[in-house]
Amino acid sequence: MAIELKGKPVADKIRESVSRDVANWKAQGTQPKMAVILVEGDPASAFYARAKQQVAHKLGIEYELLTLPHNVSESELLAAVHGFNEDPLIHGIMLELPLPRHISPERVIASIDPAKDVDGLTQFNRMANMTGEQGIYPATPMACVRLVKHYGYTLAGKHVVLVGCGKTVGQPLMHLLLRELATVTVCHAGTRDLSAHLEQAELAFVAVGKAGLIEPHMVHKDLVIVDAGINETKDHQIVGDVAPEVAEAVQGLSPTPGGVGSVTTMQLFANLMKAMKLQQEAQTEDLLVSV
Repeated sequence: MAIELKGKPVADKIRESVSRDVANWKAQGTQPKMAVILVEGDPASAFYARAKQQVAHKLGIEYELLTLPHNVSESELLAAVHGFNEDPLIHGIMLELPLPRHISPERVIASIDPAKDVDGLTQFNRMANMTGEQGIYPATPMACVRLVKHYGYTLAGKHVVLVGCGKTVGQPLMHLLLRELATVTVCHAGTRDLSAHLEQAELAFVAVGKAGLIEPHMVHKDLVIVDAGINETKDHQIVGDVAPEVAEAVQGLSPTPGGVGSVTTMQLFANLMKAMKLQQEAQTEDLLVSV
C-alpha cells in the first residue's frame, strides 16, 4: 500500500506561519482582507468559496464574498474587479473559476491588480513564476511542490513526469519543477503512450481533470504521484485523476480529497501575506520617490 501524502500536516504548517503574519499585521494596525468574486452557476466553485471563507475567519482574515448572478455582464464583472483594485482596505483578490461562457476569463484575470492577485494568474505573476523573479506564484502548483518536499522527496535531479499542461496548474507547475532542477517530461492530449513515460518516472504530478485517467497498469512500485485533479462523479463524490486502485501499485500517492486541495487553500492565504508585503514595499518606494 502506498504512503499517503496527506495535505493536512502541510496545511497546518502553513497555517501557523500565516497566523503569525496576521497577528503581526494587526499589531501594526492593518486588518488583512481578501475579496473573492463568485459568479453563480458552478456548485463546486460556490462550495470552495464558502470553505475558504471559514478558513479565513479562523485565521482572523476579513473575507468579502461578492456573489454575482450567472447572467452578469462582462463589463459589470470588470467594474467589480476595478472596485476591489482601488480599495486600499482589500489586500487580495481571487476570481472563482470557471466563468460563464459569455465572459472571457482572460480579460477578467488581466484586469486584476498583480499586487493583489493571490491566485497568481495574471500575466505579470505568471512571468515571475517562469523566471523566479519577485511575484505571487500560483497556489496549486506551489501546493504540489510543498507537499512532496514535506514528505522528504527531493526534486533536484529527479525524472518527473507532469501529466497535463493547463494554464492554471500544469504550465506554472512545469516552471516551478524546472527551477527545482528536476528533469521534466510534460505529457498532454497529444502524448501517444503515457504509460511509457510513467514507467521511467520517479515522481509524477497529474493535473488533467479526468477521473480515473491513471490506472494501475500504467505505474510502478517506486513511483510517487501527486494528484492535483479534481472531478465530481455522477453521485456527487469528489475524486482525483488517479484511480483509487493505483494506491496498491505505487510508493506514494496524495489522496483526493485530503491532499493537494487542503494545501492549496492555505497557500492562497500565504499568498495574501506575500501580497501585503509587496504592497507595503511598493508604498515605501513611492514615498521615497515623492520626498
